Amino acid sequence: MASPSNKILSISDLEKSAFRTLPVGTREFYNSGATNQVTVRENISAFQKYRLLPRVLRDVSQVNTTTRVFDRDITFPLCVSPAGIQAMAHPDGELATSKACARMGVSMGISSFANNSVEQITAAGREVGPIDHAMQLYSMNDRKKEARIVRRAEAAGCKAIFLTADSPVLGVRYNEWRNGFQPSPGLAYPMLEKSSEDIQKQSHDDGFTSFNSDSHSWEKEIPWLRSITNMEIWIKGILSPEDVEIAIRYGCDGVLISNHGGRQLDETPATIDALPACAQAARGRIRIHVDGGIRSGSDIFKALALGAECCWVGRPMLWGLAYNGEQGVQLMLEIMYKEFKRCMQLAGCKSISEISLASLAVVRADGPLSRL
Repeated sequence: MASPSNKILSISDLEKSAFRTLPVGTREFYNSGATNQVTVRENISAFQKYRLLPRVLRDVSQVNTTTRVFDRDITFPLCVSPAGIQAMAHPDGELATSKACARMGVSMGISSFANNSVEQITAAGREVGPIDHAMQLYSMNDRKKEARIVRRAEAAGCKAIFLTADSPVLGVRYNEWRNGFQPSPGLAYPMLEKSSEDIQKQSHDDGFTSFNSDSHSWEKEIPWLRSITNMEIWIKGILSPEDVEIAIRYGCDGVLISNHGGRQLDETPATIDALPACAQAARGRIRIHVDGGIRSGSDIFKALALGAECCWVGRPMLWGLAYNGEQGVQLMLEIMYKEFKRCMQLAGCKSISEISLASLAVVRADGPLSRL
């Protein structure tokens, strides 16, 4: 049993544990971002300017935290983002994550850089219970290979494609270059059809450039995807209301407000700050989810108040994996769930539908809180 000083009570505790456990190169690959890492820091700090405005003397004995994602009720509005190379955090990698998500009744995104195949990952989750998966996808130079990924994902039961739209090239990642980052020998990318030997021949940056298309566009990608799959099509990496409007125009099913965890273009807005304008532009015409910097149940609450329907987390899952595999990811989700439920109760909200701008204020430089 862990001593009181080592007990994991928060996401911060998981992060500290992973910091002690993971090798420097792996840790910095997971945690670092682009250039000066302004966006990495502000994704987290931006939440702190919002204040919760609780309503009191409300019966919150029967709080309902459920919401609906991919036409299935999930336990609470948090899912696990598609994050690559999870086997560097724990040998079971995405298999452990899928099982933990199924056990907690939430959805999971699968990265194209997964160390296990989509068939293995979806099957692992369904061993535990019902679960929906989304397949993250890059626009690729090799359309036949891209189509194979899409068709394998659909055959494996994935409900959606998350098309990464913010990565025509990789961001400038100094830490990866300084460390000469490469995945651990023996790890493959089965969805990208790359063996460990293939991966070790190139830098991570060169490997990405070799398959990714920097000529992607709305008019090329969305109609083509619609022609080869019946899965939902979501756009991951939107930060502007103008792009929300374009996603609606092209008939996309949802958008994920995201800056790639601060790993692409640095000094872009924190996602929680980009969210309100994007949600306002959507006006209920398209699903709006968000990722980036979510580290507590109150962060989830704030994101929902500002217009998100669901939140996604990546790094906290990786820290949970590093801590204790499947049980570590489940612990991360349990911490988030308990904090979110208690936040709802203390704010006087009995259901997700009661969380609104009325629950928030923002700190102003001149002192008084500003109601939203």
